[in-house]
Amino acid sequence: MRIISFETATGPAAGFIDGQEAVICAEGAGALGAVLGLIEGGADARADWVSKGGRRLPLADVRLLAPIPEPRRDVFCIGKNYYAHAAEFYSSGFDSSAKEEVPSHPVVFTKATTSVCGPGDVVRGSLDPTASVDYEGELGVIIGTRCFGVSKADAMDHVFGYVIINDVTSRELQKQHNQWVIGKGIDSFCPMGPWILTADEVSDVTALELVTEINGEERQRARLSDLIFDIPTLIETMSRTMTLLPGDIIATGTPVGVGIGFKPPRYLEKGDQMRVRITGLGVLENTIG
Repeated sequence: MRIISFETATGPAAGFIDGQEAVICAEGAGALGAVLGLIEGGADARADWVSKGGRRLPLADVRLLAPIPEPRRDVFCIGKNYYAHAAEFYSSGFDSSAKEEVPSHPVVFTKATTSVCGPGDVVRGSLDPTASVDYEGELGVIIGTRCFGVSKADAMDHVFGYVIINDVTSRELQKQHNQWVIGKGIDSFCPMGPWILTADEVSDVTALELVTEINGEERQRARLSDLIFDIPTLIETMSRTMTLLPGDIIATGTPVGVGIGFKPPRYLEKGDQMRVRITGLGVLENTIG
């Protein structure tokens, strides 16, 4: 099931995609929180959405938003989670966070809820005073059920679905502040979408392929099997000390090929087009403004 939030001619709505149509399951007041409600409601809520889906609109007639436009909490992100990217970042001169090239434990940071934007939205690169905007295509994991102390063996039972995320970053701010929150939490620096694909539609998440293009030039290509710390490990690690809630979002890390991997770095400029695609999850496109 492909879960979406979107704008119609009459206001916000949420629902799912059926063929080339958007099926409306919630609209008007509260629609921006409807997907969170669906996740919290579990299987019964999803069945209700399917059975009670209302009017339909051609997908071409709606504007897709981030599937969870207003997350309950900051987006959890994993740094340096592909071997080649870990080496790329370590040797770039911008990694002030650690002494080791390949992390021995997951590196976890967050992006502010206000950094979330949707497919087609302009990423406000002008907010970065250092003009060092970079891209990071990633797979996002959506937590489906409240969990604490989850083992790797049971971790995937708590996944609701998957979404594309672009962890846009100001590299100079990331470096200057010796941590990553400020450089990555800038308003609009977390494009997400175009939909959440529910976990039951993904037989093997490790087989998914991620590709990032900048102005039509391929920069990143990797399979999720290349992660240093896989999704069950991330959920086990995080839930060991904190409760994960329905609707929490975990961005699993980016592969090699980011802008600072070039000599000199190839930062994004106004008008540049970012395009991230993942098998079955559609395409997330955004422009730098």
